[in-house]
Amino acid sequence: MWLAPYASDPANSRGRRHFEPPAPTRSDFQRDRDRIVHSTAFRRLVYKTQVFLNHEGDLFRTRLTHSLEVAQLGRSIARSLGLNEDLVEAIALAHDLGHTPFGHAGQDTLNECMVQHGGFEHNLQSLRVVDELEERYPSFNGLNLSFETREGVLKHCSRKNAELLEAREPNGIGRRFMEGTQPSLEAQLCNLADEIAYNAHDIDDGVRSGLITIEQLEAVPLFTRFRDETWKEHPGLKGRRLLFDTIRRMLSQQVYDVIDATRAAIAQHMPASADAVRRCPPLVHFSPDMREDSTQLKRFLFRELYRHPQVNETTARAKRIIAELFAAYAAAPNEMPTDFACRVDMHRAVADYIAGMTDRFAMREHERLTGQRIF
Repeated sequence: MWLAPYASDPANSRGRRHFEPPAPTRSDFQRDRDRIVHSTAFRRLVYKTQVFLNHEGDLFRTRLTHSLEVAQLGRSIARSLGLNEDLVEAIALAHDLGHTPFGHAGQDTLNECMVQHGGFEHNLQSLRVVDELEERYPSFNGLNLSFETREGVLKHCSRKNAELLEAREPNGIGRRFMEGTQPSLEAQLCNLADEIAYNAHDIDDGVRSGLITIEQLEAVPLFTRFRDETWKEHPGLKGRRLLFDTIRRMLSQQVYDVIDATRAAIAQHMPASADAVRRCPPLVHFSPDMREDSTQLKRFLFRELYRHPQVNETTARAKRIIAELFAAYAAAPNEMPTDFACRVDMHRAVADYIAGMTDRFAMREHERLTGQRIF
């Protein structure tokens, strides 16, 4: 695999927290990807919400299918830019491992429950999963991933949490949030591929659910531009085929836009190495016009889908489940498995246990502990 000078080369990796000899047939980033795919947290993503709860339909996206779509988009862009596809894939597959059941509703509620105990943030939880919570190896906790993969998993971090990370791991992945530097291009790419993927598939899922219509999407310039292209080639096309072809064209153009805009930024700043990238401004981005179009699409989805009365009702029920589960476990830790119940930091143990649940397991546990069926 050809790599550009500014790409992350596994031969120059900053390594793992616990030393391991190199594998004879795989690079460090390939090993990271394989460890993520075989992890328990990754399998749980198949029953974790993206927007619609798992029981609401078999064809809506889950955290697992979303992660696969991010990986596909990321690898396609990485190949054109000479970036490390294996690292992009590893980051993409791991970036949502820390998400709670019930999507952002679960995360927000768990953060409220933990406000006096250090808070909760899903990016930091994803790192916690791969660093501590997975139990697969006899000599260490977590998956012992390489620095570059862990750096990409931690997309956002508060100053306070960065300082805590730096205290535990000097000059580690928390340092860039304190210095204001950037992560690798592969990490930057995954962040944007995440946005491209969820904007596109939330249109698809929103129309499939009946909560938004193709007619409503006429208010979104990014959508109507490519719908008109489809109609020009296929006059009178309607329904699912019209929607799918419009989304396909929209995705393709966003990918091409990112490639062109990023190439221009790289040519302007000329980073000579992966480390030089970290001292540059963010280099992976949309063109200004595409950024505006994407922002308008996100505003539409927020207004018409994420805040739809039906979604709000589901969100309220989901928040109640998480809050009542937290209260129940905090009051009676022995209701959790022994390895959680015996921890010294009980509130963090409760947060870890709930965050690891699938939607349907959280619903079953809530019914077992409260005798109430919310959904």
